[in-house]
Amino acid sequence: MLLLRAVTALATISALLGAMYLVGLARDLPDTSSLAAAPSGTAMTFLDRQGRVIARRGESSGTTIHADHLPEHLVDAVLAVEDRRFYQHFGIDLIGTARAALANLRAGRVVQGGSTITQQLAKNLFLTPDRTMRRKMQEMMLAFWLETRFTKDEILALYLNRVYFGAGAWGAENASRRYFGRGPHELDIGQAALLAGLLKAPSRYSPANDTARAAVRATVVLDLMLATGRISEEERLEAASAPIRVSRGSSSPGAGWFADWATSEARTLLALHAPSWTGDVVVRTSLDVDAQRAADTALRSGLADPEIARGAANGAIIALDGAGGIAAMTGGTDYARSPFNRATAARRQPGSAFKPFIYASAFEAGWAPSDRMVDEPVSYGSWSPANWENRYEGEMSLERAFARSSNSVAVQLAEATGRAYTLRLARRLGIESPMENTHSLSLGAYEVTPLELARAYVPFMNGGRAVEPHAVTQLETPAGDILWTRDRTPGAIVLAERVVRDMDQLFAATIDYGTGRAAAVPGRQVRGKTGTTNAFRDAWFAGWSEGLVTVVWTGNDDNTPTEAGSGGTGPARIFAQMMAAAPALALPETLPSPARPGDSDRLARLLSALEDENLLIAETGDSAGAGQDEPVPEEPVDPIAGLLSRLPQD
Repeated sequence: MLLLRAVTALATISALLGAMYLVGLARDLPDTSSLAAAPSGTAMTFLDRQGRVIARRGESSGTTIHADHLPEHLVDAVLAVEDRRFYQHFGIDLIGTARAALANLRAGRVVQGGSTITQQLAKNLFLTPDRTMRRKMQEMMLAFWLETRFTKDEILALYLNRVYFGAGAWGAENASRRYFGRGPHELDIGQAALLAGLLKAPSRYSPANDTARAAVRATVVLDLMLATGRISEEERLEAASAPIRVSRGSSSPGAGWFADWATSEARTLLALHAPSWTGDVVVRTSLDVDAQRAADTALRSGLADPEIARGAANGAIIALDGAGGIAAMTGGTDYARSPFNRATAARRQPGSAFKPFIYASAFEAGWAPSDRMVDEPVSYGSWSPANWENRYEGEMSLERAFARSSNSVAVQLAEATGRAYTLRLARRLGIESPMENTHSLSLGAYEVTPLELARAYVPFMNGGRAVEPHAVTQLETPAGDILWTRDRTPGAIVLAERVVRDMDQLFAATIDYGTGRAAAVPGRQVRGKTGTTNAFRDAWFAGWSEGLVTVVWTGNDDNTPTEAGSGGTGPARIFAQMMAAAPALALPETLPSPARPGDSDRLARLLSALEDENLLIAETGDSAGAGQDEPVPEEPVDPIAGLLSRLPQD
């Protein structure tokens, strides 16, 4: 009797504790009141500069799958590979869970998952991807709730409208059109099997990344469809033998970063210029699918090669045309795993990639590539910048100092011409991140984004014109009516022609015999500059070829050092691989007009004429404080910018 009472008491306490635990789990469950069958609103279709579809964002009434009209082949494929007992279980498949647990136990590792489609939907809709017991229990509770709230077909429609299929495509409708240029109801058995196969690892099995791997995965799905009686042997053989043909305009997985950026820009433009429009929108962009594909491939393969990566786990590539249009944007190695856009949002020290602004400022002050300085150890108070491995070459021209990336000469030049002028020139060309007038400015110590650096390099390529980076070139209705189009008026002149020519000589020398030799591309004219930061934390190559300014960064997200990765060993080779595959883009037609006879440098003439009028302001707080490292409280007005604005803008 005593034993029975003890057992009863223990059972009661256990039940109460279990109930309390479930109540605690329920309290932390997310709000489910806002769940609808599918989101609605303005759908945006993004086209590249040649009119090829690159992405779709948003959903309208015509772009979702409905429970009363499910795509048969796709449903069969998804159920065969993801949840073959979907219509028999109550949200949790006990048999499937036990089978997966046994398989994992036998293999000694996780080889099968036990989550049902309902559980996956619960996780995707409401929960974080944390792998904890608490989250798993909440997932089960939400699965029960979904099963009581919706029919099986409605759950399946919800799932298909929200699951990720890789290459930036969310939902079966977008994925079907992205990969095959048709809706999900028009897919054949082989295409449906390929899409269903992506669900396990969207980026890994995406045909945009690896067609052969996608085909192998699709064959696995076809075998499961046959095993579960959803197709016949003849249908399996026919589907397996059909070649995979991915829509060419949609075969760039990294376009997800660009689509995110362009979506934000398009929404802003739509609100400003067509606030009354509530329908779907066709967004024409500056992206070039071929350039994007080249960037994705170059970064992914480069970081997979230990000799190129040198311990860098991530990277970014941004490419701009001569008018500032974004032609390619790769914000990392895997958009699905990390949609954070390193090309636009990651601020890192540019190192020697900042040196062009020092030299351009010096050339504005009258220096020339042939002028000479001594490459030797220097000190300014307690600050003693050094060359890489403390190597010095003695007297050399500014061209050679730039090509060999001498820290000593760059610092001496900045001190001689005025760091304030370097800072103002960098601002004029497009660097907006915080910078201060300190000695370390000369060695690129202040952080910038790859997009900023690319923007600031464009004037070196396009003849000296400022640009505003942009993704959207035109907004249209689906019927072709134009809602807004970008003004193509060229930007203001921010570099004189002579400075552009002198800098071009330096950039060319870097590729010919300097630190950027690995960036050379046979048959193409390449210009550029390498950059490496302390402890090899960041490696850069910034340059251009055939109308495309491209910045490559490699490093680690946690800012840990790489294994001696430098701009000339990794990013330069990634740049070369991309440029070898990227298309040539024409420069804007409107560039600074050729020099007139007897007027080879209009800026030089203007400077000379204005000297007697005392219109040039002397640099403040720089020469007097040569041994100090204190920031100037306020940046003076840029006199060169003022003079350039007075030049004819033809």
